[in-house]
Amino acid sequence: MGELRKVAAPFVVPGPSAVTIRTSLKGLTGQDEMVLRLVGGLLGSLASLDLKARCVAGLDHGSDQWARRKRALTGESSSRWAGSITKASHDQWGLARRGQLACIQNLQAGIDMIVRRLSLPVGATGSKGSPGGYRSRKEWFAKSRRLHVLEDRLERERADSEAGRVRVVRGGKKLLRNRHNLQAVHLTETQWRERWEAERWFLQADGESGKRHGNETIRLAPDGEVSIKLPAPLTALANAPHGRYVLACRITFRHRSEQWADRIAANRAVAYRIHFDVERGRWYLTASWQIPPVRTVPLEAARVGGLVGVDMNADHLAAWRLDAHGNPVGEPRRFDYHLAVSAPHRDAQVRHALIRLLHWVQRHHLAIAIEDLDFQAETTREKHGRRKRFRKLISGMPVSRLRSRLVSMAAELGITVVAVDPAYTSRWGAQHWQRPLTTKTRRTTRHDAAAVAIGRRALGRPIRRRTQPPPRHRSDAVGHRAVQAASGVPGREGTRPRIPGPRTRSAGAGCGAKVGDQCAHNRSGHTAEHEFWHQDSLPLSL
Repeated sequence: MGELRKVAAPFVVPGPSAVTIRTSLKGLTGQDEMVLRLVGGLLGSLASLDLKARCVAGLDHGSDQWARRKRALTGESSSRWAGSITKASHDQWGLARRGQLACIQNLQAGIDMIVRRLSLPVGATGSKGSPGGYRSRKEWFAKSRRLHVLEDRLERERADSEAGRVRVVRGGKKLLRNRHNLQAVHLTETQWRERWEAERWFLQADGESGKRHGNETIRLAPDGEVSIKLPAPLTALANAPHGRYVLACRITFRHRSEQWADRIAANRAVAYRIHFDVERGRWYLTASWQIPPVRTVPLEAARVGGLVGVDMNADHLAAWRLDAHGNPVGEPRRFDYHLAVSAPHRDAQVRHALIRLLHWVQRHHLAIAIEDLDFQAETTREKHGRRKRFRKLISGMPVSRLRSRLVSMAAELGITVVAVDPAYTSRWGAQHWQRPLTTKTRRTTRHDAAAVAIGRRALGRPIRRRTQPPPRHRSDAVGHRAVQAASGVPGREGTRPRIPGPRTRSAGAGCGAKVGDQCAHNRSGHTAEHEFWHQDSLPLSL
C-alpha cells in the first residue's frame, strides 16, 4: 500500500470581492440596435488589433508599450474606450498564459502516467491509487505511439511559454471550430456568422470613481436612462450633447438595486457591459463593482455549536448536521439538481439546490463544511484509461461554479464556509460511518457518510469513530479508546455509571422498600457477620 498523502488543514473561505448584476434592455428601437451594432463592431475590430499587438509583444511588454497602444486607439475611438480595450487585451493575454501553464502541467501528468504504465508488464494489476499495466500488446503499442505525440506537444508548449507566445481566439475556439461542422451543431452559415460577430463585439467600459454616476463611457442614470459615449468615427449618430447616444429604453435592476443606487449616487466606480444574446434575440446590460472583503470569523468560532458537512456530487448535495463533538445529529438531507439540461436550466437547478441548503443551515445558525475540490488533474484519459463514463462524470461536475456561488450566497446570509482537504473523505466515511449510521428505517448512502467525514475534518477531529487498542493489550490501561472525550475531561477513564431504566424494571438509586435496611445487604464488615451462626451436622446416611 502506498504512503498516504498529507492532509491539509481546514480554513475559512473568504467572501466574494465583487458583485455582478444583470438586466435586459427592453423597448429598444431599430435605431438603437443599429447604433449598438455599429459601435460594437468598430470597437471589436480595434480590440482584435490591440490583442494582436499585445500578443506580439509577449514577455517584453511594458508600461511604455501599453501607453503607445492606448495612444494609437485614442484617435480612432476615445481615451476611455482605449483604456478599456487595452486593459481587456492585457487580461485576456494573462488568462491565456495561465491556460498555457495548465496545459503544460496536464501534458506532463499524462506523459508520466503513460511512462509508468509502459514500464509495467502487460496485464499487471494496479492498486486503488494508480492503474496497472496495459491489458494487451496492442494497447501497449498504441500508448507508446501516443507518448511520442504528447512529448512533441509538450515541447511546443514549453517553447511557446519560454518565448511568451499565446494563442487566443476572440469569440471562442469552440465557436470557431463549429464553423467546420455546422450540421453537428444544427446551425446554418448565416446563424453561425451572426453568433460569431456578436461574440467579437466590444461594448464594455470600466468604472471611474469621482466621475458622474461612476462611469463616463457607458452611463446609467438613477432613473434608468442609458447613454453611450460614441467613438470618434460615429459621432454623427449622436442624439445628445458631447457626442453621446441615449437609448430609448429605461431599465431597472431587480437584484441589488439599492446597493447600485447608493453607489452611483456617491459617484463610485461601476463597470458596465452590453451584450447581445443571439438565441433569445435580446440585449442585456451587466453592472459590476468591487466590494470590500467580507470579514471572516475565526475557525474556532465557526466550530462552536457544530456545523453541517456537505458532500458535492454529480446530481445532488448530501448534507448532515454534526454537533461540536463530531457526532451526527438528526437525519441526513439531500438537495437534488439535474445537469443534463440546457445551460440556463442547469444554472437555475444549482441555485435552487444551494438556496434550499442555505436556508436549512440558517435555521440552525451553523457553518458549512465543504471540500476544496479541484478535478483538473483527475479528468485526464491517461489516469482513468477506458473509464469514459467516470471521466465524463467528474468532468461534468460544476465544482467551481457550485463553490463560487455557495460562497457568495452564504456571505449574503451571514453563513461561514469552511473548506477542508478532500483526501479520503469518501473512502474513510464509508468505512467508519456508513454501517453504524444505517438503521431499519434509514439507509445511509456513501455520500451521507462522506458528509459526516467532511464535517468531522472541519471540526478538527479524526474521521474514524474509535481509536483501536494495541493488539497485545485490549484493555484501557494504555489509554482511553474513545476519541470524543478530550484528555482533560474528568472521569474519562472511569467506568460508566449504571442507570436503572424501564428495561430492568428496577427501582432507582436510593429508592425501594429496603432502602434504609442495611442488614438486607451482603457487605463485608457488616454487623450481621458478628451474629452467632451454627451449621447442622450432616446425616451419615440417607
